Amino acid sequence: MEEQIFNAIIEFFEEDDWNFHSVGGLPVLSMPFTGKNGKWMCYAQAREKQQQFVFYSVCPINVPPEKINAAVEFITRANYGMIIGNFELDYSDGEIRYKTSIDVEGTSLSYALAKQVVYANVIIMDRYLPGIMRVIYGDAAPIDEIQKIEGEQDSEPKLSDSVLSEIEDLLSELDHLDDEEDTDNTTDDDDATDLPDM
Repeated sequence: MEEQIFNAIIEFFEEDDWNFHSVGGLPVLSMPFTGKNGKWMCYAQAREKQQQFVFYSVCPINVPPEKINAAVEFITRANYGMIIGNFELDYSDGEIRYKTSIDVEGTSLSYALAKQVVYANVIIMDRYLPGIMRVIYGDAAPIDEIQKIEGEQDSEPKLSDSVLSEIEDLLSELDHLDDEEDTDNTTDDDDATDLPDM
């Protein structure tokens, strides 16, 4: 089977200037990532038969057995309302990872799609990593750490920074259009462009 997805993944990381390595002849790449709050390993996997791209950020430390219940509570609270991706915990060894994925059946894995999957992932891991560490090493209460990370907006959707940036760009464009309409006295209301239904 032609490795279209795997080749597209390689092209993305080459173009985006990541330092990566192939994993044992598998359609998997490994790479280190350094965020504001720590450094960890990432894995990019092509699932050619299923036409899927999966990306993982693996927490740099495993949860000791005596902290498993606290870690489970933390990631369960973190996952609630998470829009893109989710945390996972392996009970057998205490590994925590964050997973994002995309199904590209009927299309191809473009640079833009790969970038959303990858950066939405590492941004979330970097945001929640200090809380994970404090729960494991500092005896912090999971609910307190989640509230610190998410503020008091527990009921709000958890959007990735890239989505928020796109929203800000759209609002900026709308403000620009409003300014143009205000300065153009010949504008007819019938010629105004309506926003598409969302």
